[in-house]
Amino acid sequence: MLPSPAVFHFLWEINTHLVEDGASVRTFAHLHHLGLFGRLRLTSYLPEESKAILTSHHASMQHQVSVQTTFVEPFDPIVGAQYVTLGEIDKAEGCSEAILRARVLNCVDGVDVALLQKAINEQRNFFKERDNEAGAQ
Repeated sequence: MLPSPAVFHFLWEINTHLVEDGASVRTFAHLHHLGLFGRLRLTSYLPEESKAILTSHHASMQHQVSVQTTFVEPFDPIVGAQYVTLGEIDKAEGCSEAILRARVLNCVDGVDVALLQKAINEQRNFFKERDNEAGAQ
């Protein structure tokens, strides 16, 4: 059976109640984009642990998520480049931070991040309206 389709979540939403353990998610990271997202970036890669760290500044707070890169090895990261990530969330008991187990980790330099955020918000609004209409019938 196929996993459920991944839902786009902003990096700062991953460690909240909005994303449950085992959920399929998509997120992204970028260096030096100042605007609606603040600064988003791949800040480090630890090849011996198959682990990358994505951080983001949003609403004057820093957010980060660990990305397990085992399924996308060999991974040749460009620290500071923009990435789109698809994978499952793993929230361990007693641990406050989620781990994103990446199935796809693509460098997508050049994507208009403000337009991507607008598209994600429009998609969320569409699904909410569709669900409300379906519930009313």
